[in-house]
Order: sequence, then C-alpha cells, then structure tokens
Amino acid sequence: MEKWVLLRKGADFRHISETFHISPRIASLIRNRDILGDEAISHYLNGTIADLNDGMLMKDMDRAVDVLSKKVVEKKKIRIIGDYDVDGIQSTYILLEGLRYLGAEADSDIPDRTKDGYGLNENLIERALNSGVDTIVTCDNGIAASREIEMAKREGMTVVVTDHHEIPFEEKEGKREYFLPPADAVVDPKRADCFYPFKGLCGAAVAYKLIQALTEAMGADICSLDYLMENVAIATVADMMDLIGENRIFVKQGLEMLRSTRNKGLRALIQCTGVDSMRLSAYHIGFILGPCMNASGRLDTAKRALEMLEAKTEKEADLLAGDLKALNESRKDMTEKAVEEAFVQIENSEIRGDDVLVVYLPECHESLAGIVASKVREKYYRPVFVLTDAKDGLKGSGRSIETWHMYEGLNRCSHLLTRFGGHKMAAGLSLDKKNMEEFRKEINARSGIQKDDLEEKILIDMQLPFSCITEEFINELHVLEPFGKGNPKPVFAQRKVLVKKARVMGKKRNVLKLRVSDESGTEIDALYFGDTEEFLDYIKRKFGAPSLEGILDNRRMVNTAPVEMSFTYYPDINEYKGIRTSQIIIQNYK
Repeated sequence: MEKWVLLRKGADFRHISETFHISPRIASLIRNRDILGDEAISHYLNGTIADLNDGMLMKDMDRAVDVLSKKVVEKKKIRIIGDYDVDGIQSTYILLEGLRYLGAEADSDIPDRTKDGYGLNENLIERALNSGVDTIVTCDNGIAASREIEMAKREGMTVVVTDHHEIPFEEKEGKREYFLPPADAVVDPKRADCFYPFKGLCGAAVAYKLIQALTEAMGADICSLDYLMENVAIATVADMMDLIGENRIFVKQGLEMLRSTRNKGLRALIQCTGVDSMRLSAYHIGFILGPCMNASGRLDTAKRALEMLEAKTEKEADLLAGDLKALNESRKDMTEKAVEEAFVQIENSEIRGDDVLVVYLPECHESLAGIVASKVREKYYRPVFVLTDAKDGLKGSGRSIETWHMYEGLNRCSHLLTRFGGHKMAAGLSLDKKNMEEFRKEINARSGIQKDDLEEKILIDMQLPFSCITEEFINELHVLEPFGKGNPKPVFAQRKVLVKKARVMGKKRNVLKLRVSDESGTEIDALYFGDTEEFLDYIKRKFGAPSLEGILDNRRMVNTAPVEMSFTYYPDINEYKGIRTSQIIIQNYK
C-alpha cells in the first residue's frame, strides 16, 4: 500500500528566491530536501571542488600516506585489491592511475565472484605472495577481513585498507564493541574515531582522497589527477550513495568531465550504448553505463571492465565496451527469469506474510541475487534477501527499505552466518544451507519492524497545476541536479485529472500515452512507463469497462463514468520534428 504525503516545510521563500535568483517554487523544492540556511543553500547550488574536505582529516590517512610514499620511493611492489562491482572497479582504477603517476610499481587483482567471493581472501593473498608483492592496498573492501590481513602480516606483507563499509561490531550489554583489522593503516570514514566531516563517501571517493593526499605529500601536481573525479562520480551513483554534500560535488563535476572524457573505454561505452554524451546524467550512469560495468563482475570477470578503463587504443576500447554491453543484455534475460521465479515462490509459500523476505533460488546465478532482491523489494516493499547455491553452502545479497538498517539486522543473526558485510540499504552474506530456515525465522523475529515501516510513503513536493508547466520552469529545475538517492527528482501531484484518451505504445507495449486535463481545463500529454496492463486494469476496475473502452477509442460513451484520477508526476519537454511541447511523466496513480 502506498501513502501519499504532501511535504509542507516552511521557510522564507521570498528571501531565498531574491538571494539566489531562483523562483519561490525552486526555493520550496530545496527546502524540501532539508537544505537550511544561506550557507547550505549556496553550497547546494554552487558547491565546487574547492569545497571538498581535506582527505588528511580522515583517521589513519597520515599513516597510509607515510607507508605508501616510502614504498613508492623504494620501488616496492604494490598490489591494489578491489571488488567486482562498479565501485570496486573504479576504486582500483583510481589507485592504479594515481600510484603509477607517482612512479610506483603497482598492479591489481580483483576477486572472481564465484571462485574467490567478496573482498580480500586467502586466494588473493597467496597470489600476491607468489608474485612477490610487498604491499597490499585494499579498496571498497578490507574492513571485515581481519583474519585474511593477519595472514598477510604473518607473511611479512604491509597492508593498507581503504573502505567505506560499516565497521564490524558486537553488541554487549547494549554497547557496541567495534573491531578493526590489524592493517598498517585503516582508512574508512565510518570508523567511530574518524572525525572526517562527511561519512557518506563511496569506496572510490576514499581511494581518490588517498591519492590526493599522497600526491600532495610527494610534491607532485594534484591537478594532473583531477580527471579521476569522473570515476568517483560513476562509483558514487552506481553504489547508490546519497547525492548530498561532497557526493553532490563529485557527481556534478564528474558528469561535466564525462561529457568530454578522454578515457577511451568510457567514451566507447557511452557510444555503444547510445547515450548522448552531451546530455549524460546520473540516470545514464545508474541504469545504462553502470550495469554494463557491473555485468563483467557478475557473469565474467570484473577485470574486463578494468581493462576497458585502461584501454590504450580505440579499437581495444570498442571491443571491450561491446563485450560489456553484450554481457549486460544476457544479464537482463537471466534476471527476468529469476525475478519471476522469486514472485512465484513468494506468492505460493508462507514467506508471503514475513516482514523480511528470504527467498531461496538455487538455480539463480549468485551474481544476480542483488538485482533480483531489488526487484522483489520494489514489488513488495519489504527488506529482501535472495539466497542461492554456492561452492560452500549458500550465498546471497540483500536490499532494504529506508526504515530498516540491513547490516545491523544481519549483525543480530551473525551466529547463523559464516560471513556478512554491507551497510544500511544493501548487504552480502554467506551461510550453511542447514541454517537457512532458522535464519529466515530469526531475522524476522528480531527485525523490530513495525507495520508502519512497511507502508511505502510517496513524498510529494507540491501540488502543481498543468498551467504552471512551462519550458522556463522545466529548465529551472536543472539547478537541482544531479538527481539520485538522497536528492530525488521533485515529485509533483495533481488531483481530479480527467483522462480524455489513452494509447498503448512501444514494441513491448510498455508505454502508455494519455491526453489529460486538470480542473482548470488545461490539457497536456502524459506518459507512463511501467506495467500498462495493470494501469488499464485499474481504470477498468474503478470506472468500468465502457469507460476504459471510451478513452482507448477516443470517444465518450453514453452513461459512462468519466475517468478522473490523481497523479504524481515529473514535467518534461517532448521534442518532435523541431517542435517542443510540455508533457508529464506519470510516476504514481490512484
């Protein structure tokens, strides 16, 4: 069930409007994002890289810089060990580029999702030892790898951890005892003793901060590595970080760089996926470019995506980008099948009534568990864990809802798990198959979830008549970008909207085009991208079959109820043969 909530946050909108030369409506939208005070508003609208915090403020950054600067000078072999998702790939690339720029002897290794599993493990350490590696630097992993780091230290290696995930802890008598790995330096803004002002960085951003600090300490030109901000932007969006504070600056600046990127691999991927580079946005990273890079780590090896980033020729870049696109198409087909299996299982078993859904899909490729969990969460609005068969027992991924901290939920069931890690909204886990049912029961029994937590709230920024949807207003909305988690697109709403006609479009019949008018009689085109059959069936149930037939046939039938609905929407411009017209994109309806 959805609950529509109209935000009514007050402020001196006239003052904000006059101070920042924006309309009162835009001022209201900024206030709805809890941006308070002139300084915060200025930072939101005009923040630049000059406003980023100094990475040396992070706990252990000085130790990491001291260790690595000596290793670079001494020409010790350094190995970057990343992760197989987009954040891990971009983090690895950033550290490689930065260290090599400083003259380091550096290479990389990324775990194979199936053979190695997540993060630093014994296989990776063995490979490093056999290659004569002196120093390991982790990125986007390592914070939960105490046992593996102890092994590396016993073998005489130096280890520097850079990560952004939650610090492992145990709850004793209501107090948390945190456990840091025994590395030579542990750089993670989530550390309780780290007073870095912004805690929401992704792994790539932490890696970038390290390279910045190291470059400055070694007297090299920091500006020469500014281009790596585009990689931070990709990772920030793909890893679903909140687009606030420093993340907003990274993504805003990174998108600008990406539109004219010099990286041959990224340029090839943008071209082969059909993205207009000049209009490239956070949406394209999150739903087109990011999934292609993620597909390499899911179905092949993440090293292929890293190779694309490092491509030296356009021919090599085109080939690798094409491979990633093809892998992603395969991933889509496999995901669709697994999602359908998950829906069938939920609807036909007792887990349908659980607050936390634990779905077992033995045939699902383990790399797709997270995507399937996301799709299931969308449908049922519940925290979801998808488990699948792995080499040693079960492996899985979870996706949460805003009101439930997934990592803390797992921590309460840690005695049933062989391994787990993550953060509030997403996590990974491993467990023995015999513990699956007990895990399902205990994660629910100890979830603490209340009924209200499972009611999805649609937050509406403002009710907006269609007469206000002008090209000037739509253009002004761009000052709020980039949109994404933590800074969503504004949600507008209108009640008593009369649907005059409807037409199903697209090869897959997944687009609904409507002609609608509001109470004042202002007409506008509306598009709905979603389950068109469900939309039309809703009209049929609520207003009757004759009314539905009337709007589909574009004729009002005698004695039929008018189709009057409420919509949430986002305004847009449709351009066709040089003619630009306003339209709305429907998000929710009732």
